[in-house]
Amino acid sequence: MIDEPLRATPGAACEPSHAGPSVADIELPLLLEATHRRTGHDFREYSPTWVKRRVSERTRGEGVLTLSGLQERILHDESAMARFTYALGVWAQPLFHDPSFFTTLRVAVFPMLRTFPNVRIWVPGCATGADAFALAVLVREAGLHERARIYATEMHPQALERAKSGAIEASELAENAKRYAESGGTATLDAYVERSPNGTLCFNASIRDAIVFAQHNLVTDASFNEFHLIVARGAAGMFTMALSYRVQQLLLDSVVRLGYLALGTRENVMPLPHQRTFEEVDGSTRIYRRRR
Repeated sequence: MIDEPLRATPGAACEPSHAGPSVADIELPLLLEATHRRTGHDFREYSPTWVKRRVSERTRGEGVLTLSGLQERILHDESAMARFTYALGVWAQPLFHDPSFFTTLRVAVFPMLRTFPNVRIWVPGCATGADAFALAVLVREAGLHERARIYATEMHPQALERAKSGAIEASELAENAKRYAESGGTATLDAYVERSPNGTLCFNASIRDAIVFAQHNLVTDASFNEFHLIVARGAAGMFTMALSYRVQQLLLDSVVRLGYLALGTRENVMPLPHQRTFEEVDGSTRIYRRRR
């Protein structure tokens, strides 16, 4: 049955509306503030869309009904807090995700990297290490492995440990190999994979040893070197526009002159002054070269 609209009593003044924010809108800032105070991880300037989606997933995952219930759970259960900060702070993607991106690196970027005597590559927010290991494969196939070093950083210790292992899910190997071939791979992915002593698949030493893993937070930590190529696909997609601008400034400060910055497909170098500093390498990818 359709409810009839409310009608004011003749001669009576209409009551003013006092509708305020929902309970969830009140709870969410308190949850993020509590997380920051408890762990130091600051998600308060992350994209609201990203945060709400991930918080909703963790609310269901922890079996609680409200954000206040989730806050109580994570503040009193370290493992629940670890799951929560991992969900909000780690954006993982599969190996050789978007093969055309790696094709562009092979064709348009790596020939220029060969002109540098030594090559430093940074993968900030490396999550479980997919892009770092893919780049290690490209470095070897480009013949740069003796003078290139890849630095992969991540703020979450659990993700960092997973990345360091170089583990590959056996069930995902066929899809990974398919994307590798589509990216222009010159060998087979099997050539870079071995079985570890515990029976799991992982990248072999020639690939793992090309990467230095370290803890680093894009939001709070400063630049630690200058790099010839930075691959930060998706790293800024979790942030508000203001925070994305600050992170891009950090990345800009970390790219050598004529070096390269690669972003995710939904990201771009923001307007002035960043836009004037970079030129797009390829119209179909978000790979930029620093002009000056």
